[in-house]
Amino acid sequence: MPAAPDDTETRSPLTTGAWSTADAGTGRPMRVLVSGSSGFIGRALRGALESAGHVPVRLVRGPATGPDQISWDIVAGRLDPGALAGIDAVVHLSGAGIGDHRWTGGYKREILDSRVKSTDLLVATLIAMDVPPSVLVSGSAIGFYGNRGDEELTEESAAGTNFLALVTDAWEGAAAPAAAAGIRTVLLRSGLVFDRGGGTLARLLPLFSSGLGGAIGKGTQWWSWIALDDEIGAILHSLDTAGLRGPVNATAPNPVTNAEFTKALGRALRRPTALRVPARVLGLALGRERAGELMLTSQRVLPRALERSGFRFRYPTLAEFLATF
Repeated sequence: MPAAPDDTETRSPLTTGAWSTADAGTGRPMRVLVSGSSGFIGRALRGALESAGHVPVRLVRGPATGPDQISWDIVAGRLDPGALAGIDAVVHLSGAGIGDHRWTGGYKREILDSRVKSTDLLVATLIAMDVPPSVLVSGSAIGFYGNRGDEELTEESAAGTNFLALVTDAWEGAAAPAAAAGIRTVLLRSGLVFDRGGGTLARLLPLFSSGLGGAIGKGTQWWSWIALDDEIGAILHSLDTAGLRGPVNATAPNPVTNAEFTKALGRALRRPTALRVPARVLGLALGRERAGELMLTSQRVLPRALERSGFRFRYPTLAEFLATF
C-alpha cells in the first residue's frame, strides 16, 4: 500500500500536544481503546493519552474492574460490540513476547496465534459496532521485512520469508477487513524500542554498565531503533493524521549497525566495549532461530510514511537519544 500523501498536516505530538480535542473538533476528551495496555509500550501510551486529556480504555483478559476496562476472551472469541459503544479510536498492541521464551514449536504457535486471533476478534467486533471508531492503529513490526543486509527498506518493500516475517504478514492481514469496512487502519511496523525502563535496551544496560558489553556476531547487521518517546509520538500522530493509513515504519530515520550501537552506548556509559559475542555462543544461549531473527538479522528500515506526513522525531539519531543518559 502506498505511503501517506505529502499533503497531510504537519504537527509533532510530543511538542505541540497533537491529537487534542481542538484538533479532533469534538470539544470533548477522546475515548481510546487500548489492547496490550499493561505492556512496555501500552503503559507509556496510557500515560500519554491521559496527559493529553483523553480517556484510555483498557481491554483486559479477566473481569473488568472499573469503567476504564472492557473484558475480552480471545480463546473463546468473545468481545461484546455493545461494550465498545462510544469508543473513538483503537490502538491494538496485544501479542506474546517474542524475546521472552525459547522458540519451541508450541511457543512459536503462541506468538502467531496471540497476534492473529486477537486481531481477528477485535476487527470483527469493530465492524459489528453500530458506530465503529474512526481509526485503528494496529501493532506490527519491522520483522515483516526479514533479513535484508544493507538494503534500504521502506513501506513499499516486500515481505521477508523467515518466521517473524510470516507472522507479521499474517498479523497485518488480520487487520485488513477493518480497512475494507472503512475504518482508517494504520499498520505500525515498530523497530527496536529503546528506553532505560524496558525493552531491548533495558536488557543490555546491565551488561554494558558492567563493562561486559560488545558487538554481537560480526556487528555489521543493521538495527533499526526508535526511542520510546518517539514510538508513543508516532502512535498519537497516527491517530491524529487523517491521511496516514496502511504500513507505517516506526523507526528513527538514522538506523545504526550493531557495532555502531555498541560503541555509542559504551561511550555514553563510559565503559569499554571490546568484547564480542560470537553468533555461535548466542545461538547456544537463546536458540539458533531466535538468536538469528532477534539479534543477528539485518534490517535497515526508513520511516518514509511518518516523514512525509510531517512527523518530527524528538530523537532522530542515536547520539541525541544517548545524550539523555
